[in-house]
Amino acid sequence: MKLTIFDCDGVLVNSEEIYLSAELEYLESIGASFEPKAYMQSFMGLSPSAWKAKLQASVEEKTGAPLQADFYDQIDQISTFRLEALLAEIPFARQTIDQIATLRCVASSTPAARLRWKLQRVGLIDLFDPHIFSTDLVQNGKPAPDLFLHVAMAMSASPHECIVVEDSVNGVIAGKAAGMHVIGFTAGNHCMADHGETLLRFGADIIIDKYEDQGAAIHSFGATISQGGAP
Repeated sequence: MKLTIFDCDGVLVNSEEIYLSAELEYLESIGASFEPKAYMQSFMGLSPSAWKAKLQASVEEKTGAPLQADFYDQIDQISTFRLEALLAEIPFARQTIDQIATLRCVASSTPAARLRWKLQRVGLIDLFDPHIFSTDLVQNGKPAPDLFLHVAMAMSASPHECIVVEDSVNGVIAGKAAGMHVIGFTAGNHCMADHGETLLRFGADIIIDKYEDQGAAIHSFGATISQGGAP
């Protein structure tokens, strides 16, 4: 394996649990309740534009009314307030990633400015800079493979030489569509008991539930693939 591509939200930082809580609470307050597992599977990992379009359709169907003009501003304000107070590194991320032998980068659905802010905020940006790739760089975000293919080209790696570390269904779908190997990562507090099974069902090759196992998994995963075996 030549390159390990890390998602950010829910893989490097705990932002997914923050977003999930803020969004579901706000949606319930306006009469558009979602079951958390279904919401995660449908919306987590999407690019902002895809998330907005899909969420608008779902909310309008649930409420029978068009979105208020400040709908997304309200969600953003709540989420940003909580991120500033609660954002943190996923435990053992730095210590594990610093030991990984492959090239590494970040590929996230988060817009570039917010992505760099998150990594800077938790003290992980130096592990990846300047190899930090945002959905802003491509026309179609996850679950389309565009971002991962852009990253592979930028990092001079063939798709089959890449391992993607993802916590979302949409990210797993994107990684497999790009022809890459995918580790489903379930260490985040937002991941429910059966989240690994869901990621496997959508194409993840293996599941890792804590960073302490991540480095060894990448090494053995790559060795198995290089020998022509199944992950």
